[in-house]
Amino acid sequence: MGVKLKDIVEPESISFKDLEGRTVSIDAFNTLFQFLSTIRQRDGRPLTDENGNITSHLSGILYRNSSMIEKDIKPIYIFDGQAPELKSETQAKRREIRDEAEKIYKDALAKGDTEKARKFAMRSSKLSPEIIESSKKLLTLMGIPYIDAKGEGEAQAAYLVQNGDAYAVASQDYDCLLFGAKRVVRNLAVNSNLGNLEYYQLNKVLKELNVTREELVDMGILIGTDFCDGLKGVGAKTALKLAHKGQLKEKIAELQKQSSHDLDEVREIFLNHNVNTDYKIKWEKPNKDKIIEFLCYEHGFSEDRVSKASDKLKNLNSSQCCLYAGF
Repeated sequence: MGVKLKDIVEPESISFKDLEGRTVSIDAFNTLFQFLSTIRQRDGRPLTDENGNITSHLSGILYRNSSMIEKDIKPIYIFDGQAPELKSETQAKRREIRDEAEKIYKDALAKGDTEKARKFAMRSSKLSPEIIESSKKLLTLMGIPYIDAKGEGEAQAAYLVQNGDAYAVASQDYDCLLFGAKRVVRNLAVNSNLGNLEYYQLNKVLKELNVTREELVDMGILIGTDFCDGLKGVGAKTALKLAHKGQLKEKIAELQKQSSHDLDEVREIFLNHNVNTDYKIKWEKPNKDKIIEFLCYEHGFSEDRVSKASDKLKNLNSSQCCLYAGF
């Protein structure tokens, strides 16, 4: 998902210790997809309660966040709002891919091929309204704030960092850099007990690539984004060469002739995204009893494990608000 910049941007390696006392804005949809894809049974089936309700995301939210909070990292979750119309084609393609993956997964499951079933099950993960609402409910019970974006969650998460309300964006997608996030951390939710975090500083990335943010956005357009297909044959390395030769505008014009999208609109999505500026950030005291009631009595979680995870939330304090962002 997102623009493919991996071949040209080098991460710094940091540890959880480097984020101690910091606030991170987390791309909720990005993270929930990670949980739904990876937290599964051996044959690929998602975790479910006795009524068949998927609970993989709830497990991820509880255990990964309690681990982060125990390390004195304060999360703020950002949920996507209305996606730009330009993203509709990408969304349709993703639905087709997920639907096809689900068919292959079920066929492999029926044949007893657990390895193939798990592989394609991970690709078939879908976010339902029920998953989103139950995620918000659990976050609230844990005392973790969330914000509903007007548009793309990554753009809103980047805005929080720009506005001084968060130290970094936690996301797996490089789009955050195009949206102007000053700092981006990858693998934060994925490996909450490991140390291989990838850290990117936008100013440093731009300096090392010797491009402006506007040029980085144009490079992304040529490579291909969620809002438009790129120019055939142009990957990250080629796009960087075009930037250094001053040929980005020329190639953008070439792409525009082939594209059904207005590329100026795509550029505006990254440079001037519509964000929610009317939000409040406040961490509340976790409600352990309600967490246990919700997860154990309603969804069949182990009370002992949930209790221990809930105890890790003691670092949250209702007096710690956006001023705790680390600035």
